[in-house]
Amino acid sequence: MRIVVSNVQFRFIPGGKMIDYSDLFEIALSEPKLKWILELHPKIKSAFNHGDFEKWEKLLISLPKLKPNKIDFNSDTVIIGSNEEIDNNSKELLYSNLKQLMPWRKGPFNLFGNFIDSEWRSNLKWDRLKNAISPLDGKSVLDIGSGNGYYGWRMLGQNAETVIGIDPYLLSVIQFFVFKNYIPGKPFWVLPFGIETLPNNISSFDTVFSMGIFYHRRSPFDHLIKLKTFLREGGELVLETLIIDGKDGEVLVPHDRYAKMRNVWFIPSAITIESWLKRSGYTNIRLIDITKTTETEQRKTEWMDYESLDSFLNKKNHDLTIEGYPAPKRAIFIANSP
Repeated sequence: MRIVVSNVQFRFIPGGKMIDYSDLFEIALSEPKLKWILELHPKIKSAFNHGDFEKWEKLLISLPKLKPNKIDFNSDTVIIGSNEEIDNNSKELLYSNLKQLMPWRKGPFNLFGNFIDSEWRSNLKWDRLKNAISPLDGKSVLDIGSGNGYYGWRMLGQNAETVIGIDPYLLSVIQFFVFKNYIPGKPFWVLPFGIETLPNNISSFDTVFSMGIFYHRRSPFDHLIKLKTFLREGGELVLETLIIDGKDGEVLVPHDRYAKMRNVWFIPSAITIESWLKRSGYTNIRLIDITKTTETEQRKTEWMDYESLDSFLNKKNHDLTIEGYPAPKRAIFIANSP
């Protein structure tokens, strides 16, 4: 059966190019390792059936029409356009629209002189891993839980050939398309769903990132094994997650919430995660970083004015969460598919 790809078929905002995956599907038609994407079209389309979509759609459509000359994916702040490329009225409109897409969790970004000071200074995490991972030059990358795409743009800055992100939080996908529409030719897309929607045994990615996701999964082994099915032979997993201090086999299982989060199922010790990676079939496992989360990295800002780290910690002892558990500490592991 011949599959016909058209702009109409793979665009979801009538009369515009604001939410458009047609270029991705065109690539999938000619690239064998991306053929699996073709079967996701109905799921992508249905994911945009959201109560706030009409409001977000209007914000995207009303964005100023600009073409950036300045693009920088290698600085701490992802830069698209400069202050000199936009007039005051357009800049005010852009600022207003960006503010209506709060909260901005990952970043920072600078879009035509509008500095988006996100809750997380994601550049700090990127700095901790960028020199330890295998070079991304010419590689195909999958970013699980990519949010608004900050890390994906940094991956393109490292000359990744293709970056595909997934995130079920639709507002983050809308935020991503704010940037995508200003630089449409870049080989990076964020799909609007979680890991469960991806087929098993894709076996096509050189590198898979799973950062800030692991402890939200009910079954750690199912998650690790599924991630391995996305990797080509010898491909690399980058796993970033919460840990506790402890021995092999020690795991914190919160009774209810952890740092006010409901969906934290487990927080293992670092050596326990190494054991789990080995049991799941990974090789060449290495722990590259352990860092305690501080308000230097995660905090409330103008662009995320809800509760942040300060509200999650014990007021008298910042070594404990508000529930009395050890305060957030994160580790980064790298491992390979056999």
